[in-house]
Amino acid sequence: MRIPCPTCGDRDRREFYYVGDAQIINRPSPEASEDTWDDYLHNRDNPAGVTKDLWYHENGCNSWLVVT
Repeated sequence: MRIPCPTCGDRDRREFYYVGDAQIINRPSPEASEDTWDDYLHNRDNPAGVTKDLWYHENGCNSWLVVT
């Protein structure tokens, strides 16, 4: 699999570290309720089809990318 890095161009997937669903970057505010934080930390959607995933270019430019 090739991942298009905006800094380095097309790179091999092995240069990247998969973090998970890109929705994790949408954190609740620190003042949010305990239930809101519990939901954020422990519950994830599991959709079928196209998703947005968060990848880190560990062996390259150290960029964070959202890959569809």
